[in-house]
Amino acid sequence: MQFVFGNHLLDTDRRELHCGCTAVAVEPQVFDLLHYLIQNRDRVVSKDDLIVSVWRGRIVSESTLASRINAARRAIGDNGEEQKLIRTVARRGVRFIGSVGTRAGAGQQPPSSLLATEIRVSPLGPVERAERPAIAVLPFVNASGEPEQDYFSDGIAEDIITELSRLRWFLVIARNSSFAYKGKSVPMKQISEELAVSYLVEGSVRKSGDRVRITAQLNNVATGKQLWAERYDRRLSDVFAIQDEITEAVVAAIEPQVYAAESFRAQRKAPESLDAWDLVMRALSHYWRVTPKDNLLARQLLERAIAIDPDYAQALAVFAVSYTFGAHMGWEDAVIAVPIAERAALGAVRADSEDPWAHLALATVHVHLGRFDDSLAEFEMALRLNSNFSLALGHYGLVLSSVGRWQEGGDAARRALRLSPRDPFSSIFSSVVAYAEFVGRNYEEALRLAREGLRQRLEFVGGYRILTAAAAMAGDMELARSALQELRRVQPNISLAWIDSQMLVKGEAEREHYLEAFRRVGLD
Repeated sequence: MQFVFGNHLLDTDRRELHCGCTAVAVEPQVFDLLHYLIQNRDRVVSKDDLIVSVWRGRIVSESTLASRINAARRAIGDNGEEQKLIRTVARRGVRFIGSVGTRAGAGQQPPSSLLATEIRVSPLGPVERAERPAIAVLPFVNASGEPEQDYFSDGIAEDIITELSRLRWFLVIARNSSFAYKGKSVPMKQISEELAVSYLVEGSVRKSGDRVRITAQLNNVATGKQLWAERYDRRLSDVFAIQDEITEAVVAAIEPQVYAAESFRAQRKAPESLDAWDLVMRALSHYWRVTPKDNLLARQLLERAIAIDPDYAQALAVFAVSYTFGAHMGWEDAVIAVPIAERAALGAVRADSEDPWAHLALATVHVHLGRFDDSLAEFEMALRLNSNFSLALGHYGLVLSSVGRWQEGGDAARRALRLSPRDPFSSIFSSVVAYAEFVGRNYEEALRLAREGLRQRLEFVGGYRILTAAAAMAGDMELARSALQELRRVQPNISLAWIDSQMLVKGEAEREHYLEAFRRVGLD
């Protein structure tokens, strides 16, 4: 496709910009920015639009964004003062305001005098693949054999597209593009090439009487592997509630699977070829393992990512969380770790105030500094931005329990478990529920849940802490002493003074309650 404006021609097939007969040198990213602005010239384009469509979801600083817009202006003979073609709209974004004509026929030589020609639509074909993971949700098959039920299967797929689109770290293909394949038998490989995606979600809906069966699966088209599949059987008592429930379950399952696939992809790349995104993916694969060594390795990778892109919000946020988590686990000196984490978390929020990870990071910093109300507010912001963020839900449950709202805390952690049952942090979520029950003086239930968490992750420090405390308060001193022995093995620096100094608890009564449990078992 060729876009003609003034004496310029933008050829998207050749990826060339011409002024008259002269080719204009332009960086690939600036070309993409100019192309996107021209394509969307009927509206003001926001910063978020540019991040999703030009930077493929990668967070960039305001200065980087401004420099690319200025470069686009220079390439077409415009500038920030005159704004003849690219106009900045205060607090809203930018818009291409030049008169544009389009024509098919890439490969033609640009004429010396460019005139607008008739607009024609180019045929659907392969497009340039995104640098970051891209996913398409195909229309779900109506397996009921009743055309009037199409609305239900379409609604499920549309809701999943909407919810996935809120997860800013990967690109989700718009509904109208993916629904172009409805009712057609097209190989997944072809769809992947035409939509430039690596992942496809597909499924079916079958309604029979008062019941509905919905199947969904996630495919990695690049490898030909099915990453995840699930079947849901429900009663049709409330159609819209079922749509919400299934959408929530599917979205919550897809996100960690794509994360895991991208982490594996990054691990296969040569270290010297890793960009900031790859480094964050590698770092997360270590972070999920919950060991001192892996936490340190994650941090080293994140430092490299931040060196490449100092305004990369997710890199800064995960870096901050790795420090606060290390302090909570007893791997780090909190006096040193928390200030470092605070600087990184504030930097993440400044870089992108809409990133759930950034608010999670700041929430974990606030609680370590005893700012419980601020911490809860940041957790709630993270969950407003991504209601399926299981890691934030688990941490939120811990802080709710720490301020005495243990029933709500337990519910939040149980929801994290329900949303992400195969989550690497499932053992931690189980321990959070155990802690909530401990705060509620339900020691037997706390013991059961602590054991469940330790079955999933035998070396988990937090699990041994709550197992020791709950057993002591339940009067099972043999179990308490055995749990304390294991706690000392996994956290050699454990002491009553350490627990007292690191307790993330609001209220002297609850602090004393927890300390009393360790006094009973003889910790000094």
